[in-house]
Amino acid sequence: MSRGRLIAVVGPSGVGKDTLMRAMVAARPGLRRVRRVITRPADPAGEGHETVSEAEFATRLKEGGFALHWRAHGLRYGVPVGVALDLSMGRDLLVNLSRAVLAQAQARFRPFAVLHLVAAPEVLAARLAARGREAGAEIGERLSGAVQALPEGVGPVIEIDTDAPPEWLARRALAGLYAERV
Repeated sequence: MSRGRLIAVVGPSGVGKDTLMRAMVAARPGLRRVRRVITRPADPAGEGHETVSEAEFATRLKEGGFALHWRAHGLRYGVPVGVALDLSMGRDLLVNLSRAVLAQAQARFRPFAVLHLVAAPEVLAARLAARGREAGAEIGERLSGAVQALPEGVGPVIEIDTDAPPEWLARRALAGLYAERV
């Protein structure tokens, strides 16, 4: 059995990572989405992450419970160590990652690919305002980070502009990832 591929989905806040991942999973049976652990309250309209306290996160980290972890926007994010088992069983996994941990993810998980999502600043601003998690200053801060480049040497990278319906974007992403099989 071949190893599964870790597929990092990256891009600025509001670009539509969760929406695209839901559409991709719906369009391709067997493709799975990693449930992240975050020190943020649950959001029924969001990604469906596991909510933990700072103390619980620190305990899991100390016990080796995360394959990857990082801080962003005042929160802590973790990818459960169990992803290694799914990958060893040949399952491809989508995971919403920070650009800051891409090199670490690629070094740890092979095969590896990156879906880099982009959108115009005005589109991002409207989406961030609509989701209601950030206020004016926070939206500005998130938009200033939107132009952050990917680390050198990670890839392969498939770039997708998310100004289209999710089902179309999912077909495009899947075609890039599974060229001959879609």
